[in-house]
Amino acid sequence: MDNASANNTLQDILKCHLCVQRNLLCDGEFFHVRCCAHTLNLIVQDGLKVVDKALHNIRESVKYVKSSDGRTLKFKECVSDVGINMSIGLRLDVTTRWNSTYLMLESAIRYKKAFEILKVVDRSYKNCPSSEEWSRGEKMCQFLEPFYDITNMMSGSSYPTSNLYFMEIWKIQLIIEENLLNEDVILKTMALNMKEKFQKYWKEYSIVLAFGAILDPRLKVDFIMYCYKKLDLITYEEKTKKVLEKFKMLFREYAKNLSISCGSLSQSPKEFISMSQSNIEESKTKRSRIISVSVFYLVFIIFIYSYFVFIISHTLIVGF
Repeated sequence: MDNASANNTLQDILKCHLCVQRNLLCDGEFFHVRCCAHTLNLIVQDGLKVVDKALHNIRESVKYVKSSDGRTLKFKECVSDVGINMSIGLRLDVTTRWNSTYLMLESAIRYKKAFEILKVVDRSYKNCPSSEEWSRGEKMCQFLEPFYDITNMMSGSSYPTSNLYFMEIWKIQLIIEENLLNEDVILKTMALNMKEKFQKYWKEYSIVLAFGAILDPRLKVDFIMYCYKKLDLITYEEKTKKVLEKFKMLFREYAKNLSISCGSLSQSPKEFISMSQSNIEESKTKRSRIISVSVFYLVFIIFIYSYFVFIISHTLIVGF
């Protein structure tokens, strides 16, 4: 769910009812998961609060060109003069959508030279960014690019995303930590604001979504340990141990529920695994028997068919 107070209240009420009926695993510990894309949006929005002044001239330049058809045509002439591909047009950002600010910067930076020519040919154009402002815009664009990519990835609907969660949140934290030492004051302030919001929602990663990384054969427990170790050499072992304990606890809950539904109340997780393995072996044996019988019947049919062909051929030859 999104991080709205109404949603939090809803899940509290629903969780209470389901726990009373004993319909939740682990007493509902893993019931509520915050929307990753929404949380990331809140984090980046906090960072962008400090960049309005820094982006003023770039934003005003884009707004100036897009404000009339005449200015757009004049700008296209400038673009043609410097030999820039016009396939990607200018994009004006919307204050309520942080990703539009990234797209504005990405598009405007491509036409930096065209804006410089426009400044010469159009005396009404007064907001051409300085080289320092363009440089800062490029740095901001580089800073926001991974957040934009991660948001698009986590918002996907045609592929699984739970196994991507842990890795992507870890990347976000690394980017923020690295930019806390950035020489650019604005980027450093952005990182400070974003870290504060990150600590509010993701001080501890969602444990149930971290299970997705464990179950991903490319990552497993070693990757989780590596990520925690990269962030903090002191607490990485404790954090990894906590995730593993919760993972085993959830497995025991599933194993217990499955054994109850099968009528075997005293079955332990080890017995459950042993039973699963024996079922797999039994399935393999049945499959081999089916294949053997199928091959036998196929050979028999081919033999009968060949016999009849031989008889018919022999009869025709004798008759002739």
